[in-house]
Amino acid sequence: MSATNRAKLITKLQTALKKHYDVAPATPSRPLLEHALYACLLEDCPADLADEGLAKLEQDYFDWNEVRVTTVTELAAVLSSLPDPNKAAQRLKSILQAIFEEFYSFDLDHLKKENLGKAVAKFEGMSSMTPFVLSYIIQHGLGGHSIPIDYSAMVVMLVTGIASQAEASDGRVPGLERAVPKSKGVEFAALMHQPAVALLMDPKDKNARTFLESVAKGSSKELDEWLTSKEAAIKRVKARKKEEREAAKQEAEAEAAEEAEAKSAVLVKRSAKKGSRVTKSSVQQKSAAEQAAESQARLAAEAKKAEAKAAASSKSTKKKATTDKSSSTAKSSTSGTAKKSSKTSASKTASKSTETTRSAGEKSSKTSTTKKAPAKKSGSNAKPSSSAKEAAPKKSAKKKSTTTSKSASTDSSSSAAGKKATNRKLTKRKPR
Repeated sequence: MSATNRAKLITKLQTALKKHYDVAPATPSRPLLEHALYACLLEDCPADLADEGLAKLEQDYFDWNEVRVTTVTELAAVLSSLPDPNKAAQRLKSILQAIFEEFYSFDLDHLKKENLGKAVAKFEGMSSMTPFVLSYIIQHGLGGHSIPIDYSAMVVMLVTGIASQAEASDGRVPGLERAVPKSKGVEFAALMHQPAVALLMDPKDKNARTFLESVAKGSSKELDEWLTSKEAAIKRVKARKKEEREAAKQEAEAEAAEEAEAKSAVLVKRSAKKGSRVTKSSVQQKSAAEQAAESQARLAAEAKKAEAKAAASSKSTKKKATTDKSSSTAKSSTSGTAKKSSKTSASKTASKSTETTRSAGEKSSKTSTTKKAPAKKSGSNAKPSSSAKEAAPKKSAKKKSTTTSKSASTDSSSSAAGKKATNRKLTKRKPR
């Protein structure tokens, strides 16, 4: 479309807006940050609902930093009155985060005093910034000339023929700021936002349909065709996504099957190797079991032999013990008889010595009496020979008695000394 024809359509659109819609009240003066946040809520949403959502955020949260660290689901719950609260919450949170990372504060009023190009460049560098929000910040916050056009307004531009499909996809209408002067830019944007949002909320809105027909004949049919194409496009997108998911599933299943086959092949190889090893090990285990059985049998035979030897040795020891006992009893009996015989011999010798002493005394008394009477030499010579013979055994008897008495005295003295020694060893010496 040529620039002149586009400019004519834009002027016609402006007059139709003033005819069918009322001018919205002027926006209150806000800080630059609040203008940006309000634009996030106003995009594809009625103005009254956007005002309500901003008021809820200011009441429910202490400051904007708390809103920044809040999750999207919580923000969507607060902004539940909006047509699409999830998108609005995502835009709000992302732009707050981008502003904080860019300026490290939420006070942006110093940008109003700076050059407009530098300030706009800083906002344009934010990845989460949308064309509608940027244009709203420039128009209401920085005092520049830029008309904010959101998705719903771009549908109106596309249906009326002011913008082409490529321009609509880009999100900008060329020549719009030239056709609409800066003094009427805020009014035009507010008026344009009303039918666009009405058609988005209800595509069969009568006032919006008549407005479209007043701008360009057949625009309502164009809207219906666009809606049907949109539905078809949505279906195509859904079908494509479904096909992509199925293809991804099939690829994943194929990959899983290939992996399973590879694993099964590896397992078969391993099992074959293990089977050969198992057969070898089973043979070795059998031979080992046989060897163990043989060793156990040998041990059992050796144990039986050892038991038999032990029984035979015990019998021999018992026989030896009985023979030792009998020999010891015989020895004790012989020693007892020897002791008894020694005692009887000693007593006999002692009695003989007493008898000899007595007979010697009697003979001496007789000899003394006989010495007084005179006797013949021959008789006296014969008598002394007989007396000498009798005296000899007397002397031997005396010697025997003395030896026996000495031995008895030595035995008694040795027994007494042994008793004293034992008494000395047992008794403990007392300390001094």
